This record gives sequence, C-alpha cells and structure tokens, in this order.
Amino acid sequence: MSTMAAVEPATAGSGTAGSDRAGSGPAGPGTAGPGTAGPGTAGRDAQERGASERGPAGAESAAQGMTEQEIRRRAARLEERFGDPGDPANPLGFRALLAAEERGELLPEAEQVLDDEGFGAELVPAALGGRLERADGLARILRPIFRRDLALGFGHGITSLFAASAVWVAGTDQQRQEMALLLRAGGRAAIVHHSMAHGVALLSGEATISSRGGGIGLSGRKDMVINAERAGALVVYARNDPDSPRLNGGGSHSVLLMGADEHIDRGLRVLPRRPTTGMQGCRFAGYEFDDCRLAEDAIVGAPGDGVRLALRTFQLNRSLIPAALVGSVDPVLRAAVRTAVAGANDIRAGRQRALLAGVFADLLACDSMATVALRALHLVPDSAHLAAAEVKYLVPDLLRDDLEELGTVLGMSAGCRDGEQGALAKLMRDLPAAGLGHAGTAACQAVVIPQLPLLARKSWFRAAEPPAGLFGLDGMLPRLDLSALALAGGEDVLAAGLVATASRVRDRRIPGEYGRALRTLADGFVTELWALHDRCLAIEPGDRAALSRPEMCAVADRHALLLAAAAVLGVWERQQSVGGFLADPAWAVLALTRLGLRLNMNPPELPEDCVDRVLVEVVDRLRTGRSYDLHDAPMEGGGTW
Repeated sequence: MSTMAAVEPATAGSGTAGSDRAGSGPAGPGTAGPGTAGPGTAGRDAQERGASERGPAGAESAAQGMTEQEIRRRAARLEERFGDPGDPANPLGFRALLAAEERGELLPEAEQVLDDEGFGAELVPAALGGRLERADGLARILRPIFRRDLALGFGHGITSLFAASAVWVAGTDQQRQEMALLLRAGGRAAIVHHSMAHGVALLSGEATISSRGGGIGLSGRKDMVINAERAGALVVYARNDPDSPRLNGGGSHSVLLMGADEHIDRGLRVLPRRPTTGMQGCRFAGYEFDDCRLAEDAIVGAPGDGVRLALRTFQLNRSLIPAALVGSVDPVLRAAVRTAVAGANDIRAGRQRALLAGVFADLLACDSMATVALRALHLVPDSAHLAAAEVKYLVPDLLRDDLEELGTVLGMSAGCRDGEQGALAKLMRDLPAAGLGHAGTAACQAVVIPQLPLLARKSWFRAAEPPAGLFGLDGMLPRLDLSALALAGGEDVLAAGLVATASRVRDRRIPGEYGRALRTLADGFVTELWALHDRCLAIEPGDRAALSRPEMCAVADRHALLLAAAAVLGVWERQQSVGGFLADPAWAVLALTRLGLRLNMNPPELPEDCVDRVLVEVVDRLRTGRSYDLHDAPMEGGGTW
C-alpha cells in the first residue's frame, strides 16, 4: 500500500604526513577516486553503504556530477529572475520581502518564481529525475535565494531536502519515487525530529511508534515543524516502544514516511501556527499523533535505523546550511561598504577599513570551510562527518559576530523595520534562528568530542593528505551518494591537509613579508594541532567522565578553528595555478590572522598593505556588483546594492 499520495511532476530540467613536530607533510597532493551512488538491499550495512543492487542510481556508480558551467548558469538564472533587490519597484526586492514578513508569510511572488523554475528538482537526485548531483553546486544555487531572504531559503527550499534525505538513502523504490514526484511537482516535505534534551522549542517533543496488529501506531506531539500546515509528506523520526521489540532492530528510533492528507483526522492533527522571533515568514506549526495507524511499509529502511540514518544524512544538512548562510551576510556587508564609501573621501583612510576588510576575509574563510565540507561528501565520504559537524558548529558563530561588527557601521537595530535598513535588520534577526535547527551546537559537539582522543592516536600527523580536489572550487565531482557516508571513524582529512600545506608553504620559501607571515601562521596552526594532540592523547577513548568535562567544549572550539585554517590555506594554495584575487596571499593572511586571534595565538603583524589590498577588492566588488564569496559571481543591481 502506498505510504503517500503520488503527485504528477512538473516539468524540470534535467603520501602520509610526517610525524615530526615541525609538521612536515607529503610532497604533493593526492588524487580523487570515483564515487558511488544508490542504496543497496543486502542487509543493513550493505543498504546503508550503497551496495547497488536496486534502483537506477546503482548503475551510475562512477557518474560525474554537473559541470561548473551548469552550476553558474543555474545560479545566474535565479539571480536574474529575482532581479535587483535594492530596487524599491522590484516586486521581488527587499521592500516586498519585508512587507511579506510583516504579514507573516513568505513572499508569494518569490515562491512562484521558484516553482516556475522547478526548484524542487534541485532537491531530488538525478537518478530519480531531479538535478541534485553536487552538494557544493546546490549551495551556490541556493545563494541567490538566501541573499534575499533566509526564511525563503528554509521555508520554500532546503527543509524538504532534509526530510527527503533519509528516503534517498534507505527508502524503497516506491518511497523514493513518490517523494521525488512530490518535490519535483513543487510539493513540500516536513521533517519531525526526535527530541533533544538540550534543545529549545524547535527540538522538544517527539513521537513514539508501537506494534498494532498487522501495522504500527504513531503517538506523540511536536509543536514546531516548518511547513507542517502545507507539507504533502511527513518524515518522522519516532522513538520505538520498548514493548514492541520487532520494531527496535537494535536501535532506539525508526524513520517513517507518511502522506499528510490521507492521515488528517485519522489520528493526525495539525496544531496551530507558532510565532517566532526570526524567520517570521516561515510557517512553524506542529503535529499531534493520536494512535495514528500506519502500515509497516511506512518504515524507511529497517526498524531501529533512525539514529544511523540521522547521523548519515545530517552530514549534508550540517554542511549545506553554513554554505548557504554565507550568502545571507553578503547584502549586509554590501550596505556597510556603501555606507563607508559614501562617508569618506578615501575609504582606505577611514576607521572602518580594517573592519570591512576583516569581515570579507571572514566570509571567504567561512566559504572555504563550507565548500571543503561539501566536497568532502563526494571525495572522502568515510571521513566527511567530522568536517560537517565542525562547519555547522563554527560558521554560524563567525557570521553572527560579523553581523554585530557590521551593525556598528550601519547603526541599525535588529528591530528596525523601515526601508532598506529594515530589510537588512531582517537578516540579522533571521540568522540566529537558522542556528536553532536540530544539528545545533550541542549535537555537533556530541559528534566531535568523543572522536578527539581517537584522532590523536590514529589520525593527526599520521593520515595521508586528502585528494587535491577537496580544496578546489571547480572541476568535476562524483555524483552525491548519501548512502556512502560513514557514521564515524575515518581520518581527520582537514588536519592532514593543514600539515601538508604548511610543509609546502615552508619549503616554497615565498619571498617578502607575505611569505614570512604565511610561514609563521601555518607553522603556528600546526603547533596548535600538536598541543591539541598532546592534550587529547592524555584522554582514554571512551572515558565518559573526561569527555563530558566543560573544558572539552573549548577543545572542540580550537579544533574547529584549526580546520577552518586548514581550509583557508588549502583553498589559497589551490588558486595559485588559477590566478586572480584568491591567489593573492593578502586575503589568506588576513583570514588566518583573525582565526589565530580566536585561538589566542600571537600572530605576526600584518604586512603593511594587507588590509588595503583586501579592501580594494571589497570596494571593487561593490561597484561592479559581484558576490562577496569565493566565486565572485555577478549580481543583479550592480553597484546599486
């Protein structure tokens, strides 16, 4: 029996690192191996690791994802359709978006654009008729949306992907096809998370399932679910009733896929909408399950697989959200630069020059870390979980700090709701709300902290350097295969990259003060990694008392900052053969210095012209209408933003 009603689709387009304390690394980068795609069926591990015995994805295990040109084209298409956000007459601009928020809704015209463009297909794997092939490509396609309205990005877009991910990994052919049809037709899927003790209202409450004759019964309540009122499908992470052992399967939770309409008033009740401080246009409501009866074929994967599926699929969520959020800060920096330029004859002489250049360097650092984490899903799926947790852990905090700095330039408050400042203040309200998701800080710490003693023993200063493509910004990648992602283990690939890149920076003997600054910074981060190594080596793996100490949160903080430094160094090094601004050491030195200060390092003095070299790029991108990220993409409105 079908678990959800099918919907007809709309048209959619289709060497090892050295172990000495100097941190020496291999002479050159590794190479990327082929990826695989598609879930299998031969037992739980085969199913989750992608033994391709069923489904069309299995036949394309070595298929490559979309090209750089296609990514640029699709992102540019959305940018063009949305138009100049600063134009008061633009029905999709900031003024209209802010008015929609005042009404407590997402802008209908903006949602219509996404529907017209078949945006739902971006969330569906290519093997199921969609366009989802590259995680880093999806992040760039999301940025034109997030630059204008973070709530639109969540409320219309990516939460459906977060719900569907478990189905893409472990669903039956029928479940996968029905979910694909729903999303490609412009429908939405809602995700009902399990409860977490550390969470806020968004995370509280959960559902429980138990055996009911030939089927199962679902009971419980969840008060805060995005799109609960308009979802065509629900993906529920439900706790197994301990008195129903045949549902447990060795795990505490199972995943259910159910159609919303067919269960309304048959044990499922949609709860009233709940107001929120941020993302006010999103429709947060809830569900109450009163012994809602489902067939056993509603289970996704095997009974008891809920936690395993969450740990696997949340790696995409954790990497994708920070990458999209980088775009949301872009308009705020743009407005601050325009304000500073308007108030100074020469911005390079102004008191805000270091602040503006520093925030831009932070955005490039955040984008570097997020991009590397997304590419890791393709290139090193057995080790991607660590980078995914750390990027979700660190990047939102860095961006919030940057927004506070920019607020001092703009002189606006979070409550401002008038004109352009109101639109920018909306982003300041929305960004913290995006950090309240299920994969929040405590959840990410729970992934990272238990692994640190093992990494100190088996990975740091021992692991081979990761594939060179990990730090690239273009080039083909294997198609995304969520079923290939490991739950734990693997190597700390970014730490290995840090050691190897630092070694090459040292050996290249780059001349001048930039060379000295890069060598000092790179060696300083390697020294910090050694200190972390020694500290974590003193903790026995599995020592819960030691791992639960408050100071371990500070250790996780330091580890995340080291991985961000590794991403910056790796991206900068890879751009040496490409040229352009990203090949300039100035941005890397500034970004690394700011990360070093967060680690309480004693970084070297910045080269005399470092801030000005970065600031020139900041002002030039404002005047020519190019994005404040690694990809330097054209933006509608040019210098009028």
